[in-house]
Amino acid sequence: MDDVLSEVRSVVKDESVALTADTVLIGDGRVLDSMALVELCLRLEDRAATMGFEFDWTSESAMSRSRSIFRTVGALQEEFSRQHAEQQA
Repeated sequence: MDDVLSEVRSVVKDESVALTADTVLIGDGRVLDSMALVELCLRLEDRAATMGFEFDWTSESAMSRSRSIFRTVGALQEEFSRQHAEQQA
């Protein structure tokens, strides 16, 4: 979870926010505004490139409200890890 958590920490401006896998990224109680979300996605694209894969945050599942990869830090880390493992296979 360190990859995504580190990038979330970089874009969350309020250092008093405790970040965990359950931290809500979008929706009620979110820690990111729309600009920070875009910045996070671009940072994750860059991180993925250095790890040798392409992170796709624009997929249909990413944009679906009910199963969005952006609902929590943990959900985003799961998707990031899944894409990494899938592309390394």
